[in-house]
Amino acid sequence: MTYTVQIKVMPLKELLDPQGKAVKSGLENLGINSVEDVRIGKNITLQVDAENPDQAKRIAEDASKKLLANPVMEYFEINVN
Repeated sequence: MTYTVQIKVMPLKELLDPQGKAVKSGLENLGINSVEDVRIGKNITLQVDAENPDQAKRIAEDASKKLLANPVMEYFEINVN
């Protein structure tokens, strides 16, 4: 069966997010001052052929650990549909 797997990759909360800071500054320049923080990440969608949702999640975790996320700077969350 084919599962759609969404992987959200975000910078670790402890680290500065330069892209997020630039977007926040841009919003302020546009007069949008109610945004307190911006974090920029990646949303990755995989179509995974697996026997069950748990196997699809394990495949996505393996891909995330080996290629899609840098564990030194990022964390990831997986959602299987």
